[in-house]
Amino acid sequence: MENTTEIDQLKYPIGRYVKEDHYSDAELDTLISIIELAPEKYESIVSKLVLEDWTKTYRPGGWNVLQLIHHVADIQMLHFLRMKKVLTEPDYKEVTLIDMDSWVATPDGISAPPEDSITMFRGITRRYVFLLRSLTENDLRIEYYHPVRKYMINQAQAIAMSAWHVRHHLEHIKIATGITR
Repeated sequence: MENTTEIDQLKYPIGRYVKEDHYSDAELDTLISIIELAPEKYESIVSKLVLEDWTKTYRPGGWNVLQLIHHVADIQMLHFLRMKKVLTEPDYKEVTLIDMDSWVATPDGISAPPEDSITMFRGITRRYVFLLRSLTENDLRIEYYHPVRKYMINQAQAIAMSAWHVRHHLEHIKIATGITR
């Protein structure tokens, strides 16, 4: 049986998301670049997979590679939706949540072609990055409450969370498949 530390390292291979109080312009540019380049990195890994890789998991009880691919596309869509809502709806004060375990267990989460989610991920990311690069200082300060994390989050912090998310699950796929590049 693996100990808790080993499981935590598999769950959080790049560490848990840590919310910073402030991000400089250079830090935000780096975070947006991470988001922008993520589809290319996922496509690179996916292109190397063989059929049996899709059902591999990064830890006991974790999602398999196919579910991770679908999840990343779904969450990128969710992050884009949240950003659009906070920018356009003054009464949007609590982040939109989903039941991630239920989403990856739907028929499309279990068996839809991975190419569909890669295409979706690529397209949403382009729009999302376009929007992120248009944000003003005032836009970046807009906050909402995150009921799961139990704190307020502004849009600069939301960008950091999004960048963390795409890196986090890319590492999961690398662990599951043994593909490092």
